[in-house]
Amino acid sequence: MNHSPRNNHSSADESRRDAHDFDPVRPGETFTSAHEEFAGLRARCPIARSQEYGGFWALLGYDDVLSVITDIEHFTTSQQNAIPKFAFTGVRPPLHLDPPDHMAYRRVINKFFTPPKMRDLAPKVRSAAVELLAPLIDRGWTDVCKDYAHQFPAHVFAHFFNLSVETSTLIKQVSGTYVDAIQVLDHETVKKLSRRLYEIAQSVIDERRAHPHDPEEDLTAALLDAEYQGAPLPADMVLGCVRQLIVTGMVAPSVFIGNMFVHLSQDQELQDHLRDRPEDIPAAVEEFLRLYSPYRGMARTAREDVRLGGQLIRKDDPVALVYTSANRDHRVFPDGDAFVLHRPNIARHISFGRGTHSCPGAPLARMMMITTLEEALTRSAGFQLAGSPEMAIWAEWGTRSVPLDFVRA
Repeated sequence: MNHSPRNNHSSADESRRDAHDFDPVRPGETFTSAHEEFAGLRARCPIARSQEYGGFWALLGYDDVLSVITDIEHFTTSQQNAIPKFAFTGVRPPLHLDPPDHMAYRRVINKFFTPPKMRDLAPKVRSAAVELLAPLIDRGWTDVCKDYAHQFPAHVFAHFFNLSVETSTLIKQVSGTYVDAIQVLDHETVKKLSRRLYEIAQSVIDERRAHPHDPEEDLTAALLDAEYQGAPLPADMVLGCVRQLIVTGMVAPSVFIGNMFVHLSQDQELQDHLRDRPEDIPAAVEEFLRLYSPYRGMARTAREDVRLGGQLIRKDDPVALVYTSANRDHRVFPDGDAFVLHRPNIARHISFGRGTHSCPGAPLARMMMITTLEEALTRSAGFQLAGSPEMAIWAEWGTRSVPLDFVRA
């Protein structure tokens, strides 16, 4: 991929900047419509242009997305790392920092997602899943998003961050409204709710200072205890980091869990197979992650004029990394729109990003998805859609509402 700087702006390049190849906020999205649109765009203009959200480029092909997320020389996360732009209220490490500064925070965070840490957390994750799922399956009819997927992350994060369920649920409620405001460009509400999330993060930090926790067992305490270049991490940056962490993992599981249930509702054979062979559930979750990647609005900003795939990207242009599209690119994943259990190259999917800013919480996310399917399939004899799914809007891709009929095992 040619990323060499280019300063000459051809008329063709200027014309492309005025193009509007797709509308990310078009109403009426269905469970299949975005993927159908992205497939057409990958064939026609894999580096697409939208004039919404102030104008941005959208990378739809796998190679282009992978190239940009691993090219820290020409693309930065410190200027605009999401489309639409919404970081108005402070720097939130590690996402808002480029190497090497981000590693001061990332090395602390990484220690809390090791295999031993995940094994210790696993019984609590399962307990939370059972507590929430069992009554829903007994009841028969449920909205698996509103009644489970929107609740489960708060319970898990209460255990992970050593918070009360009440505090974690508050974070989930505020962050959900915050994301809704981002999607409709309600900047004043975004700022107001972001400040509220900072207040919650500060209260967590204050509690840790008043009642110290073991930094080996508590992520907030570990950040307060950490040093970088011989000095403690700056207080405002620790606050920004805690603010980032308490929200980031709340959103994606909420839209992704429903996707798995929609797919399984429409594939009874796969449902039965996974009940009979639960050892295949981790492989199924990995393919679901590829097939239904929830991120399409993560972004980078060009540091200088760069030519990418023949298209001039100007300095300061925001570029969306449409994982939702890239993970179905047939040039990398043959028959990319189909579910293939034990897909040979499944490890190449980029649902959690890649490189410097890959998602540190991927092990926990996988555990949450696997546990959810294990418990739902074990406790039910079957389930099917009881209505049409309601879809999230850009920047996430996935479900906001999935009505299901369960048959108890």
